[in-house]
Amino acid sequence: MTHPHQAPSEVLRAALGSLLDGLPARAAAQSVDRLIGHYRGRTPTGAPVLRDRSDVAAYAAYRMPATFEATRAALGALAAARPGWTPAGHLDLGGGTGAAVWAAGATWEGARPVTVVDWARPALDLGAELAAAAPWPAVRGARWTQGRVGTGTAPAAPLVTISYVLGELTENDRAAVVDTALAAIGEDPGAAVVVTEPGTPEGYARVLAARDRLLAAGLHVAAPCPHDGRCPIEPGRDWCHFSARVARSSLHRQVKGGSLPYEDEKFAYVAATRATPERVPTRILRRPQIRKGQVLLDLCAPGETLRRETVTKRQGPLYRAARDIDWGDAWPPAGDAERAGEAGGGTAG
Repeated sequence: MTHPHQAPSEVLRAALGSLLDGLPARAAAQSVDRLIGHYRGRTPTGAPVLRDRSDVAAYAAYRMPATFEATRAALGALAAARPGWTPAGHLDLGGGTGAAVWAAGATWEGARPVTVVDWARPALDLGAELAAAAPWPAVRGARWTQGRVGTGTAPAAPLVTISYVLGELTENDRAAVVDTALAAIGEDPGAAVVVTEPGTPEGYARVLAARDRLLAAGLHVAAPCPHDGRCPIEPGRDWCHFSARVARSSLHRQVKGGSLPYEDEKFAYVAATRATPERVPTRILRRPQIRKGQVLLDLCAPGETLRRETVTKRQGPLYRAARDIDWGDAWPPAGDAERAGEAGGGTAG
């Protein structure tokens, strides 16, 4: 039974912890170690990476909390750009054990039809088992459908998520998955597609290609970009990514070593919508640098530009806001737009 005051991440971790009952810790760690190679690899696979329940259980316990937190951050940015909008349905392409479905449940409460499509039956079966512990009816009532993503048809839905999937596919199959998402949302004026990938240069490149395809189909970027224009980051020199904090399980510590109770999941994403979004003025692209009497912010701004802004102690409330702001947040905070014009400017190199 879910405690009414438990955080969604705690509910998920508790459900995942039960998966490893009866699976020797050493075997779980070995499964994860092998599967990490596929997760980080650059070679697309020709068969499902997760082959059986032990694979799925070990890898879900290790990776699902991070995918959940990264996707929840991306969906939260979409929700901020579409205030008052709640998706009436959700399609998760390549959803595996359902991390994105949990993330959507944590972002928008209420019942709605949810379909998860994946080609690995063991992942779907375990996802359905986990969903029974979810605190939201949308997750508990999800349909878990086996099928190769990017082929055939998918049910219509006003929200489509593609989370940590594109790296497993060829370039042509990646394009086909995005096209499947576009077909699923149809011409619904409120519909949205959210793509999340690991925060590596390769993951960012896959997100950027998906972004281009979504824009070409007439969608608008809701987040993270404050514009629909070309990404101003020079390929090969840098890449756009963000960070989400994840509580580490004992399995995390066993596989990776170390004793910290958390790790930071780096991810790249794009959220696109048919409706015109309420975009942030600028987006913080790096962890703010707090120095004596000043905070340095690296920003993505409209007009396809990057700039560095220095907020000093003499700016009072804006300075205090800058000290509390985080990587990936909007700048300036709501209500501080007029004070932001007082801040010093510059161009990030």
